[in-house]
Amino acid sequence: MLDLKAEPLTPEAFAPFGDVIDTRTADYFHINAGRTRRYHDLAKVETLGEQARALISIFVSQPVSIPLELDFLERHPQGSQAFMPLHEERFVIVVAPPGETIDPAEVRAFVTDGRQGVNYRAGTWHAIQSVLEREGEFLVVDRGGEGNNCDEYPLALRITL
Repeated sequence: MLDLKAEPLTPEAFAPFGDVIDTRTADYFHINAGRTRRYHDLAKVETLGEQARALISIFVSQPVSIPLELDFLERHPQGSQAFMPLHEERFVIVVAPPGETIDPAEVRAFVTDGRQGVNYRAGTWHAIQSVLEREGEFLVVDRGGEGNNCDEYPLALRITL
């Protein structure tokens, strides 16, 4: 079993896997007669393949226990997948670089501070939604369309904070 300690989520550490979505570190401009700050283009949405389109969904996830034990990672080879907490829910992120297999030496774990979201690049291996402390609601942007867009890779993991 691969043991990982989740590190704080930062844009620099997460860059090989996708984007950190966080208005506290992003530029903005005013719209709507100056009443709204628009944090523009915070993540690259990828939709690859035939008749691909972007989907916007809400996921409601039950909390996990720590240490978190997992037996697989998944990937979406035809599109990115973004998760943004709606109520400052902290969650654990486990990722590995894209590829046909997973090198255990390249698997990383992160923990958000509750205000951060993530956008996994197309093909990035990642764990299932793992919210901490309480039920969580997430705005999710990912790919819809034809073709298989979810692969699983067996891997035993134990994550601590």
